[in-house]
Amino acid sequence: MKAEIITIGDEILIGQIVDTNSAWIADRFNASGIEIYQITSVHDEHNHIVEALNNAAKNVDLVVITGGLGPTKDDITKNTLCEYFNTSLVFHEATYEHIKKRFVARGIDMNKLNRDQALVPKECTVLFNKTGTAPGMWFEKEGTIFVSMPGVPFEMKYLIDNEVLPRLLKNGKTKVIYHKTVLTQGLPESMLAQKIESWETALPEFIKLAYLPSPISVRLRLSATGNSSEELKVAVDAEIEKLKQIIGDNIFGYNNETLAEIIGRSLVKSGNKLAVAESCTGGYLSHLITSVAGSSAFYNGSVTAYSNPIKESVLGVDSSVLEKYGAVSEQVAIAMATGVKRLLKTEYSVATTGIAGPGGGTDEKPVGTVWIAIAGKESIKAKKFVFGDNRERNIIRSSQTALQMLRQLILDEE
Repeated sequence: MKAEIITIGDEILIGQIVDTNSAWIADRFNASGIEIYQITSVHDEHNHIVEALNNAAKNVDLVVITGGLGPTKDDITKNTLCEYFNTSLVFHEATYEHIKKRFVARGIDMNKLNRDQALVPKECTVLFNKTGTAPGMWFEKEGTIFVSMPGVPFEMKYLIDNEVLPRLLKNGKTKVIYHKTVLTQGLPESMLAQKIESWETALPEFIKLAYLPSPISVRLRLSATGNSSEELKVAVDAEIEKLKQIIGDNIFGYNNETLAEIIGRSLVKSGNKLAVAESCTGGYLSHLITSVAGSSAFYNGSVTAYSNPIKESVLGVDSSVLEKYGAVSEQVAIAMATGVKRLLKTEYSVATTGIAGPGGGTDEKPVGTVWIAIAGKESIKAKKFVFGDNRERNIIRSSQTALQMLRQLILDEE
């Protein structure tokens, strides 16, 4: 089943509010096997709404509409739907009794506008809205289902979960959609696509692949459509096993896992601890680690040594090394990693030092130059990177790359 979401409201189009409804509906529908074909936002304007309904009906089996069902004059959705479905408004007694009870419970007098919310198009199936005063409305026209709901998020969510999805699932019109996301790092999107081209081409027709790149990784989402979630899971897992034979070293996790979580599990399992020394990342690497629930089980702490005197006095970096090689160097990164490992008494440590930008770069060391050192039980490694000229991205990429290097060192020493 394919669906389109239509959100009605000028407040969305002028940026006054963010359309969180569509994201929530898309997530809920996808889990129920309903494919979102398109998301459209329109003005509180009759012709614009009708045009959106006509366009949607050409492409999808289900049209979900949110917004424009309030008691004020700018809420025109009901009247527009009456014209679209060639019907008229009628009084719905059950809705009126529900509205009246809500007002009595609050000690508020009803007025005509409140009463008019009990008016519904004659041709619709009324969807009871326990959480508000505007009911949902279900229409069917020429094989397409149209559902109109309030734009208030908690009211819309109640109707989706308690009225809309149960009816759709009962109709048997939905299929199962199974997703699994492979998390990769170390290969840019274009290089990754080239490396797995043969595997991608050989995927079964019912499995689709999407590339989801970010500054820190490329996620590969496999989406399978069929009738049995268990069969789809088996098929997707089998394809991922083939993928691991090609880029196994670049895969660090699945779905919503983070590198810090994966590293944490490994360290807890082995009984080892981690410490961090940060300069250019300014505490962001530590933030990623401590975002993991229970990180105290594997993480002893960090030193944010932003200035050279702190690198010297706290981490024990020799002043002559700083003077000879500069703070952004292999020698200083290694000294920082060694120093924090000794100071906080851990088996593993990470150190970052670099030029995040936007200023401070030179011809020899341009903005984005970062040295990362990783110290383990048996070895210590350092590597230079030049990430770019965006400060925020440099901090994020440095931190994530440091975690990837740490993960690889842990795997090498296991």
